[in-house]
Order: sequence, then structure tokens, then C-alpha cells
Amino acid sequence: MQVTVHAAKTNLSKLIEAALKGEEVIIARGDRPVVRLVPVEKRNRFKFDTMADRLTGQGPDFFEPLDDSDISLWEGGGADRL
Repeated sequence: MQVTVHAAKTNLSKLIEAALKGEEVIIARGDRPVVRLVPVEKRNRFKFDTMADRLTGQGPDFFEPLDDSDISLWEGGGADRL
């Protein structure tokens, strides 16, 4: 269907529904088509996944205290050991 800009302003809700149902909606200035009203494609939304159900075994324990030599390296000492 082709409608004028004025008719599109007046019937925008109906035109949106027509486009969502798959009908081609063209908006024209006078007799000259200028835009096509089309639905926006749905995108897959980002899904946050912790992967907790897929992790198996025992990984490193980051909550264990560091030994003194590791602490010294983190604090800038022992650069000659690298």
C-alpha cells in the first residue's frame, strides 16, 4: 500500500500494524515514494552465563594465602629473581 505523508501521520498506528503483518507500506510525497515502513528485526539478546554447570574438576584456589616469596614479587621485591 502507498500513502501520503499526511495520511501516514494520521494513520501511523494502523500502518505500523500493517507492516508488522508483512504488508509493504510505502510513504510518498505526492506521487513520489520516499520511504518504506518495515519492521525491525529481532536480535538475540546477550545472555549472561556463568558456565557453572559445565565446569568440572578442581581449579586453582585463588583464595589461598600467597607465600612470602610471591608477596615479595607482587610488592616489587625480588626483581632479580625473574
